[in-house]
Amino acid sequence: MITVKNLCKDFNSIKALNNINFTVRRGEIVALLGPNGAGKSTLMRLLSGCIDPTAGEIEIFKQNYNNSRRQILSELGYVPENAPLYGEMTVFEFLKFMAAAGGLSSTEAGKKIAELARQFELSDVLTQKCETLSKGFKRRVAIAGTLTSSPRILILDEPAEGLDPNQKFSLRQFLKDYAQKNIVIISTHIMEEVTALSSRVLLLNRGKLIKDTTAALLSELSPDNSLETAFRNITRQKQ
Repeated sequence: MITVKNLCKDFNSIKALNNINFTVRRGEIVALLGPNGAGKSTLMRLLSGCIDPTAGEIEIFKQNYNNSRRQILSELGYVPENAPLYGEMTVFEFLKFMAAAGGLSSTEAGKKIAELARQFELSDVLTQKCETLSKGFKRRVAIAGTLTSSPRILILDEPAEGLDPNQKFSLRQFLKDYAQKNIVIISTHIMEEVTALSSRVLLLNRGKLIKDTTAALLSELSPDNSLETAFRNITRQKQ
């Protein structure tokens, strides 16, 4: 479980996040929504331990980064929007490197890589250098790399970026299955992804959490029952 209490983050005079509170439990797929500059990326970086809060606290499985950083990081996977890959490595070498970093033995790594290669349709590019991959393949390799350690919390920024419709469908099905025993948090601007995938929506604007709801209930707040219209109307009203 993730518990966020009175979370704030300032960058000099800019208040990126202001008094954020929410809880996420196992089995949920939470979509972070908000216009550019709302604080979504800042929140993901805080949850993943990349930066520290100005105030407030984050508890992950009843632990915090001050006392249990290594333990938390071993159970958490974060893939930013432009996740870096080691371009000179082949896909197999990159996945093997990520598996080793997660503490897997060579035998365990081999089994996990084979499983992920099937799941993300990477078998044909395992010997190809990462720098030569298409945008969609790079995205899938980055996600697969994070999954080598089977994190209990998976945080993805724009997970469907660069994927074709079939790949998006496959990723959605994978994440739904994965979330049954874990926590998945995504950030996306694609309303279709929010509707198809999320069990819950956290809507941020100007550093504040303004809605904690579901995609269906959020859509009902618009005259045309459209998530996009509701998003636009609510975020404009809060400016």
